[in-house]
Amino acid sequence: MLDIKLLRADPQAVAARLNVKGFELDVASFERLEVERRRLQEQTEQLQNERNVKSKGIGQAKAQGQDIAPLLAEVSGLGERLESAKEAFADIQTQLQAFLHAIPNLPDELVPAGKDEADNQQLRIWGDPRTFEFEPKDHVDLGAGGGLDFETAAKISGSRYVVMHGGIARLHRALTQFMLDTHVQQHGYQEVYVPYIVNADSLFGTGQLPKFAEDQFRIDQEQETYLIPTAEVPVTNIYRGEILEESALPIRHVCHTPCFRSEAGSYGRDTRGMIRQHQFEKVEMVQLVHPDQSWQVLEALTGHAEAILQALNLPYRAMLLCGGDLGFSAARTIDLEVWLPSQQQYREISSCSNFLDFQARRMQARFRTSDGKIEFLHTLNGSGLAVGRTLVAVLENYQNHDGTIAVPNALQPYMGGQDVISPAG
Repeated sequence: MLDIKLLRADPQAVAARLNVKGFELDVASFERLEVERRRLQEQTEQLQNERNVKSKGIGQAKAQGQDIAPLLAEVSGLGERLESAKEAFADIQTQLQAFLHAIPNLPDELVPAGKDEADNQQLRIWGDPRTFEFEPKDHVDLGAGGGLDFETAAKISGSRYVVMHGGIARLHRALTQFMLDTHVQQHGYQEVYVPYIVNADSLFGTGQLPKFAEDQFRIDQEQETYLIPTAEVPVTNIYRGEILEESALPIRHVCHTPCFRSEAGSYGRDTRGMIRQHQFEKVEMVQLVHPDQSWQVLEALTGHAEAILQALNLPYRAMLLCGGDLGFSAARTIDLEVWLPSQQQYREISSCSNFLDFQARRMQARFRTSDGKIEFLHTLNGSGLAVGRTLVAVLENYQNHDGTIAVPNALQPYMGGQDVISPAG
């Protein structure tokens, strides 16, 4: 959530920055709400002060033996007007909060203008795509012998699910364990385990609600609980409503969870295979840091995700997202895109974002400085990595002519020393 002081100071400047995201701020509506808020605030304060003065006068009049009935009636009338003004003031405050809740985070000044992913800027590229001596298959055809079973998953659950068998299931598990171990042992994260079901307050805190309700899997209407779309939600919300000591920063957590998304806005996109599913798994990195450190941490966190791709020897590129492709809560995002031979293109495998104090304001996640001042934390997260998409990349980049899959060196210790698997299950 934006600091309302920014809007009050210069709403036109805020609107100009939000235009980079393609968001049109209704400045006129905000200014109307602000005029009414100030009017009601002044009215409430004036009535409060007037009632206090009159109330004191009752005591003085009583002490002098005067008839206080008119004064009592006047104070009673002021009380009714005050309560009415308070209710109107509370209502306008609620309207202002709802207005603020719908406004996305301001894009950082380095975020380029643009409408969609075609306008993202390449920052760097790593590795050379493999040259095959045969026509490479996509992961669906590689797993068609039984390792990847989409038909059975559809029978069980519907479209956009998969059942894995045998070596592919084990490779999926190995990838997860390798990512967790790398982030804990080499990058200094603390592993956490969290619930897979969260309440509406948690989704509001990280910015999924109220705007993106249709993208969530709601499981209880009365209690307003949801399946998590990413571990970012429960992990970041560990610190909702908390005040940390500055000495405790930075907080670095890594978490493996399944993720559940309705993919409401992706009708017709990536319907083949595992690229876009309703249920998938991720290893998520989350950091809560001092405001002075968050841009530096974004680069470091992105590097931690890149280290996984490099260890697996998977070619990738890093992309700075343009305003039109930037998420609701993010101030700046760097996407990592892995090379998929079957598509002859790079596909997203990780998004690493700095949210500045946007999520912290929504969650009231703060810290106490060494001199006792209370400030909002800065929050960041990134996929380290999306496990299913990493599995797809390994299957396609490490396929052999006979349809078997070579196991990357980094994963062989997690595969009992196996250096090749059959995708047939």
